[in-house]
Amino acid sequence: MKLTTDVPCGKIPVSFTLNDDICVIGSCFADAVGERLAAAGFRVLRNPFGTLYNPASIAAAVARLDSAAPFTEADCVEMGAGAARVCSFAHHTRFARPTAEEFLAGANARLAEDAAAWRRCTKVIVTLGTARVWRAVDQPGRPVVANCLKRPAREFAHELLSVDACATHLRAIVDAHPDKQFLLSVSPIRHLGDGAHDNTLSKATLHLAVQQLLDDFDGQTAIRAAYFPAYEILLDELRDYRFYAEDLVHPSPTAVQIIWERFLDACVPASERARLLEHEKAARAALHRPLL
Repeated sequence: MKLTTDVPCGKIPVSFTLNDDICVIGSCFADAVGERLAAAGFRVLRNPFGTLYNPASIAAAVARLDSAAPFTEADCVEMGAGAARVCSFAHHTRFARPTAEEFLAGANARLAEDAAAWRRCTKVIVTLGTARVWRAVDQPGRPVVANCLKRPAREFAHELLSVDACATHLRAIVDAHPDKQFLLSVSPIRHLGDGAHDNTLSKATLHLAVQQLLDDFDGQTAIRAAYFPAYEILLDELRDYRFYAEDLVHPSPTAVQIIWERFLDACVPASERARLLEHEKAARAALHRPLL
């Protein structure tokens, strides 16, 4: 008796070798994938501005890496909820510091380093979390923010991006970088803050946008972008709460391992596997704490 629904990947035309410089950008699922890649010996740039969820914020982050334009005093924002720290709407709160001067020094030092690493990257993994965005209503142009920084809700407007808007952001990223190949995925982590139905609409929007992008490049000789079905593997093939963490939203370590193995099968040449296993073994040994 068969108790699971297989989600075949096949060989995905965007492949990864240890000679590649890789950028992983997007949701917290991207952080998990990036950690696995680094442990396997890949050279990886992981979420240079912290976790990002929507296509607009990811596109803005890529544009900043391209320009390497330093952050200025105008980008500094006082965090809310009594945090007494300074960050920017482009960063995750782990970049926050007690003063604007400290924030700018840290953010710009990191930007200079990561912009150089980004230019070297030949492969990019983009993991999309949601099509929902928050806009800063008091800022000129009502920009999409990557993080609300615990500021009051009245300072933001909440909206669902259209399929075309999401596809336009993704296409802008790919079009601007003919020197890079892109592997796109939709994070299987659900965003339930606005309810299960809203999460379904958001994820469907991302899937349609990715497909629109892939259709635009269909028939071209050079492979510019491909899709990896992380979302489908967890929700359709694994489809059981034993593959989720205690919050019942994030995948469990076992699920991440299964998806990682499927990624290796689909995207990494067999000739690289022995070296990857050696690197992973060494990484596990480095974490081991001997009993005294």
